Parts: sequence; structure tokens; C-alpha cells
Amino acid sequence: MIRAAQIVINPVSIEKNIGRYDAEKKVYPGALYQCTNNNGGNMNRKVYVANLPSQPCEPELKALFSKAGSVMSLKIVEDRQTGQPRGIAFVEMSTQWEARRAVSMLNRTVFMGKNLLVKEATEKRGFRGSR
Repeated sequence: MIRAAQIVINPVSIEKNIGRYDAEKKVYPGALYQCTNNNGGNMNRKVYVANLPSQPCEPELKALFSKAGSVMSLKIVEDRQTGQPRGIAFVEMSTQWEARRAVSMLNRTVFMGKNLLVKEATEKRGFRGSR
């Protein structure tokens, strides 16, 4: 299961925090904002990639994403009935920061003649069923 990152940014008064560290709020002296993660640090490391060429080459795609960091896994999605690639893939990076770097670096880049759509993967919403 993939969980989307949920970050809350709270404004912190500069006057209250200059010169001292507030351990309870985890605010450093002079900080303008404090950033907290509501889901216990389990932020998303998976990236959704769309608009892949009809015959994507896994080693080339892995090499492209390794420019942003270390790739843990790569899954090119195939059609269940035909076995042909559907033009989408999921790439798992080693850290959430590398995943964000991959999104910012590789979104709308040209790969094998096609512009890639790269964004953070979101949780699966549910089973659609067969038609």
C-alpha cells in the first residue's frame, strides 16, 4: 500500500523563538515555520511514470532515474490480457527526498521520443472490477 505524504506547515512567531530552542514544538531559534509529518515519517518513496514508449527498455529507464538517486525497484505495468506494456511504470527510490528530486528533475523530460509524466505515486483508491 502506498501512502501519500502529508505535511503540515505551521507559522511560528519569530519573537517567541529567537535565542532558544523549544523542544516541545521542535522549533529552532529564528525559525519562521515548523514542519511536521502527521503519519509518523512514513512518506512516499514511489514515483508514478506515464507516457512511456510502447516498448520501454527497463535498463534505460532505471539509468534515467538513477540520475536522481538510487533506484530500489522498477515495475513496468503490463496489460493482464495481452501482456503488452500499458505505458506506465512505478519506480521506488531509496528515500523520499530522492523521489521528490526525481519528480522535479524528470517530469516532462523526453525519453525515447516521448515526454514523460512523472509525479509522486498516490494510494490505490480501490478495485474497479472487470467490464
